[in-house]
Amino acid sequence: MSARRALALSVVVLFSCTKSPPTEVAAPVDDHRDEEAHERLPSSVKPSPEAVAQAGITTTRVRRAALPVTLTLTGELIAEPDRAAQISSTVAGRLEEVRFNEGLRVKRGDVLALVRVPDVGRLRGALAAANSRARAARSNADRLAALKAVEAEQVALNAEADAHAQEAEARALAEQLAAMGADGSGFVVSLRAPISGVVVARTAVVGQPIAIDTVLGSIVDLSEVWFLGRVFEKDLARLHTGTNAEVEFNAYPSKHFHGTVEYVSQQLDPVARTLTARIRLQNEGDTLRLGLFGRAHVDVPEASTAPPQLLVPRDAVFEIDGKRVVFVKASDGDFVLHEVTLGASAMDDVQVLAGVSEGEDVVSSGGFTLKSLLLKSTLAEDE
Repeated sequence: MSARRALALSVVVLFSCTKSPPTEVAAPVDDHRDEEAHERLPSSVKPSPEAVAQAGITTTRVRRAALPVTLTLTGELIAEPDRAAQISSTVAGRLEEVRFNEGLRVKRGDVLALVRVPDVGRLRGALAAANSRARAARSNADRLAALKAVEAEQVALNAEADAHAQEAEARALAEQLAAMGADGSGFVVSLRAPISGVVVARTAVVGQPIAIDTVLGSIVDLSEVWFLGRVFEKDLARLHTGTNAEVEFNAYPSKHFHGTVEYVSQQLDPVARTLTARIRLQNEGDTLRLGLFGRAHVDVPEASTAPPQLLVPRDAVFEIDGKRVVFVKASDGDFVLHEVTLGASAMDDVQVLAGVSEGEDVVSSGGFTLKSLLLKSTLAEDE
């Protein structure tokens, strides 16, 4: 047994002393070693005088001042009541055809649905009979009026009165059919768009019975909307109608919409202890939607206690290559790119903490043209 144990021990020692050759680790391959370094953006751009005039490029001088004092109101967008309407029928019937859906842009008078109304046939028959009687009465009145006999004068007057009555009855029936929306012939009534705008809701289903109070959909003209901001009691004395306001929404953090305070409500909400300030906004670019939540910054006629800072228009600031920049106009006509560090902003002005000097001229309108020219020149160099 001792001989076998000694043999096994020698085998273990032999294998443990055998070393495996070291494994070579492949060096990381630099996939970009043959590529040229990315070109930096040009530091300036010089468009022709014609391009400057065509693009409407203008400049604003960097000034040192305190930001205006503003009052912030939270709120949401609603439709102006006079720019909203419901789609409904003036008569009871059954919905035969629907020609609208949510999102459809319609014009006032467009046919949106067809309703089958049994009473239309009865009214059309009554109108035909009334027209026939009116024609007969008019013909009789004209015939009697042509007679010269004195004894026929009263008869002619009676005939004329009867003709007027028959014609009035026919007109009333025609107006009733027109108010119902009955066009042409048959038992179908057309439902037309009461205003121009966008369909924002539809509840209509083909075949459903409808009454005169059934709402089939809603149309809203979104060219102008109302922002309703909440005003706390402590801020009421600082708020005045007619003051400028700048509204920003959570959906569009980089965009700002401008308006004025049109109205401040006369009644306090007993639960929230707030009033409502109404700000009318133009829906530029058709981007605003009903119910959007946002904040209105209302200009307050108060002296600022903050120290003056360098200010530029918000429209002068652009984002290029992940950096905030402005275009500064040089004396030789070049527009030089300056990277800037921004601070607070209010009412279209933004603080610049670094990157420009007081008195320099920065591009405040038409800057997108310069940005396009700058990026275009970069692409041309890469090619």
